[in-house]
Parts: sequence; C-alpha cells; structure tokens
Amino acid sequence: MCGAHLNRLHSCLYCVYFGCFTKKHIHEHAKNKRHNLAIDLLYGGIYCFMCQDYIYDKDMEQVAKEEQRKAWKLQVFSPALVSPYQYTMTGVGEKYSTWEPTKRELELLQHNPKRRKITTNCTIGLRGLINLGNTCFMNCIVQALTHTPLLRDFFLSDRHKCEMQSPNSCLVCEMSTLFQEFYSGHRSPHIPYRLLHLVWTHARHLAGYEQQDAHEFLIAALDVLHRHCKGDDNGKKANNPNHCNCIIDQIFTGGLQSDVTCQVCHGVSTTIDPFWDISLDLPGSSTPFWPLSPGSDAGVVNGESHVSGTTTLTDCLRRFTRPEHLGSSAKIKCSGCHSYQESTKQLTMKKLPIVACFHLKRFEHSAKLRRKITTYVSFPLELDMMPFMASSKESRMNGQYQQPSDSLHNDNKYSLFAVVNHQGTLESGHYTSFIRQHKDQWFKCDDAIITKASIKDVIDSEGYLLFYHKQFLEYE
Repeated sequence: MCGAHLNRLHSCLYCVYFGCFTKKHIHEHAKNKRHNLAIDLLYGGIYCFMCQDYIYDKDMEQVAKEEQRKAWKLQVFSPALVSPYQYTMTGVGEKYSTWEPTKRELELLQHNPKRRKITTNCTIGLRGLINLGNTCFMNCIVQALTHTPLLRDFFLSDRHKCEMQSPNSCLVCEMSTLFQEFYSGHRSPHIPYRLLHLVWTHARHLAGYEQQDAHEFLIAALDVLHRHCKGDDNGKKANNPNHCNCIIDQIFTGGLQSDVTCQVCHGVSTTIDPFWDISLDLPGSSTPFWPLSPGSDAGVVNGESHVSGTTTLTDCLRRFTRPEHLGSSAKIKCSGCHSYQESTKQLTMKKLPIVACFHLKRFEHSAKLRRKITTYVSFPLELDMMPFMASSKESRMNGQYQQPSDSLHNDNKYSLFAVVNHQGTLESGHYTSFIRQHKDQWFKCDDAIITKASIKDVIDSEGYLLFYHKQFLEYE
C-alpha cells in the first residue's frame, strides 16, 4: 500500500496480502475482508483483529522459533552490507543485519529502476591488485578466478555458508570478500594482504617472498578452497575431489580415463581419476613431441590445421590423448593373462569440468637442465573437446582423430575467458594475465595496472595457463 518496509510488516493468514501494522494497512484489510488473523513476519507472532491483541499458542510459538532459527542459520557468516562497501560477519544465533539504503542510494535506485547493460567502457569487476613482493603469481590467478563466470555467480549470490570453526582462517570467506571488493565499484587497486596471509598459513610451501609458480599456486588455492568449503573435518575426509559436491569441485573437477591394453590378449584395464587441470607437453622439451600419429597432420579439429612450425592447443591435446606404448621396461600384470605383459596406455576425458584449465609445461626441470620452453602455441577462442572424450575413442583408429558429425554438442564446447602468461626466464620473470570481462571485451592485468586489450593481443600471447568455460553455462 505505502511501499514502506520495517513498519512491522504482517501477512494475512487467509489470503496473499502483505500490509504494515504501523500505518494500519493490515487493519484496513482485515476490516474490509473480514480476515481476522495475520502473522508478524519479523517475530512470527499471531495477531487477532477481533481480540485486538497478539495471541499465544504453544504450537505456533514453537513453529515461529524453529523458522527463525532456520533463517538465522541460513544467513550465518554471510557478508551483510550495513553501509556502502563495509561488511560484517554474523555469528550463530545472532540476528542477520539487513542492508538499509542511504538517502543517496534510494535516489540512485529510483532514477535507475532497470539494471544497466554492460557497455564497452564499463569497468565493473575490473580492479588491480597491489604486488606485495613477488606476488604477481598470486595476482594473476586471483584475476582468473574472480572472472570465472559460474564462480562469480556463486559468490555474488552470497551462497557461501562458512563451516569453519574459525571463519577468520577460512580462505573461502576471504574469496567471498574479494569478489565483493572487485564488484564494489571501487577503482583503486586492492591490497590482498589477508589472502596472502591465509595462503601462507594453509599452504606453507608457498610462504615467503620468493617468486612462486602460478600453476602451483592455482592447484594449492583450489585444494585449500575445496577443504574450507566443507569445513576442517569434512575437508580432510574428502580425499577424492570427484566425490565432493563443493562449489570448487562442481566447477573445476573433471574425470580422466586411463585405458591400459594388454598387447597379448588385448584385455583393457580402465581407471578414472579426478583432475583440476591438464598439463600438456610442448615441442622443444626433452620429451619427443612429433610425430603425433600416422596421418594426423591432415586432421582438422577446432578449425585448426597443422602448419609447419606452428603448434596448436589441439596438437597438444592430440598428443596427450594418443595411445602410448609402455615398452618392455614397464610391463604390467595382465588380469587376463595372469602374467606381466607389454601394454599400451591411452588417456581420454571421461567427464568434462565446467572450467577446463590447460597448463602448458613451459618450465622443464630435469637432472641435466633447468630451462623455460618458449615454443609458441596457438590456442582458439572456442574449443570443442568432443574429439578427446572417452565416448569418441571408438571412432579413432590408431590415433587418427575423425571428427564426428555431431561433435559440436554445446555440452563439449568451451569459450576462452582467461590466459596467464610468464615473461622472462626460469630464474627471473613476471606473471601477467588477460581476462575476459564480457563477450569480446578483454583486459590485461599487470598487478595494479589494468589496460584494454584486443583479441589479437590475447591469442598472440605465449600462454602458460589457459582457462576455458563451458559455453552453455555462460550468460551475456
């Protein structure tokens, strides 16, 4: 009736009607409709307009307490915006503090009743990160995670409910705060000191101010986030990420199928292991790369055909999923032959993750040498993973990938949304990242500095970590 709120709002128990008690709109409804019972939506009390008083009923009182307890539990440890860009954490049994818009915010809401569309010059979600001393490896991963579409939707919807005994030590809570900071509208660089402290606390091998590997940080961060999503105790029990339904595993975990085939009886032993990323060998490493397989140069996948001197991401995936002869020095005991036999091994994707992360193995560490591999790898903006699925294996002959006519299923198609690059040498280098803010709008993140980038800048970059998101789960 009046558009006001917090005026002791009541709901009619006869029909769908909400009216305030303070200005007596619920009274008018009761008189006109003869609907004489209403419930106080804040405390759950029942008001009788015939008695002109709240009535006590033991059963209703118990229902009210139970529903109030559930409501508070749902909102426990959720960031409550009590004033613009200031956040507090509520504890168990404490009343949830709702956001009250200021007079200025009410004016803005009234003048902008519809959500604004993202324009080419929109900067929402873009924010630099201060380098705290060789922490560019962390900053570029944070940029990639905060621009992961489904992860962003999860945190901006306030979906995280902390189960840690000490919320101040929860990395997921800190990530939730980071998302709020990134999308607060502030343009000044953020100082991620709390994130760094929590990483040092929970992943001690990354502690200190030495330069670390961005890939190693990504895996460590996902591992800690996975454990903290479930709380300390449950996290330790969930040894297999594939059996966990936390947001990290829902988005990043895939299933890798390994088929070992006996060369004598052709019996196949299959195992499926979870993965958060796929590490791909590159030409120029000590591991032989070419030839991929007989006749593979003629194949065209993802719109790419092999050009002499140019390696594509598809080439790397072909090599990763080709059959590999294990040789006489690596015989396995065949369950069919009941003896040790030579075998071949082939890896394929059994279950694709929502976010596919590809790690190009540019840093080679061996007993004889330590070096960086600078081979250029061409990677597409759109990637079809159907040729590398276990379900497509029967359509392959001797490693020759024949693209099936129905391979463009949306479930297997991905869009590039972030690229992490490394400049320099193995001993001295610097990490930067490209992130996609929205369709065809790319930005380069170099610690505190954010600059506009073209698609050509992105696909011409060297590439160290490539992040792809399932297309059908994105929205513009």
